[in-house]
Amino acid sequence: MAEIYFTITGTNHHHGQEFLEPKMEVKLVKEPDNEVDKEAIKVEMPGLGLIGYVANSPYTVIGESFSAGRICDKIGETARGKVLYVLPRGVLCVLNEEDVIGGDEIHREANEK
Repeated sequence: MAEIYFTITGTNHHHGQEFLEPKMEVKLVKEPDNEVDKEAIKVEMPGLGLIGYVANSPYTVIGESFSAGRICDKIGETARGKVLYVLPRGVLCVLNEEDVIGGDEIHREANEK
C-alpha cells in the first residue's frame, strides 16, 4: 500500500512544534462537532493533549500530504501517525497503515496522482 502523508498545522496555537522530532508518534482524532470544519482531525500527544490539526487547505498541506477531508473517511474515529519532518510551514507525518480503512483504494488513488 502507498504511504499516506499528512501535515500537522496550527501548532503555534498550542505548544509549538520545536519539541517534535522524527519518529515521534501522534494520535489523530476526528472532531465531527467542530463548528469551523466538519472534517477536522485533531492531533494529540500523550501528556500534552491537542498539539494541532491535520491540514485541510491547499495552502497548508505540504508536499504529497492528504488533506483532512481526503483521509477523514479512510480512518476510524482515531488513527496513529509518525512524524517524518519538522519544517517551518508545518510537520510532515505518515499515517499508520494498520489504521487505514480500505487500503487498496488509497493505493489506487495515490498511484493515479
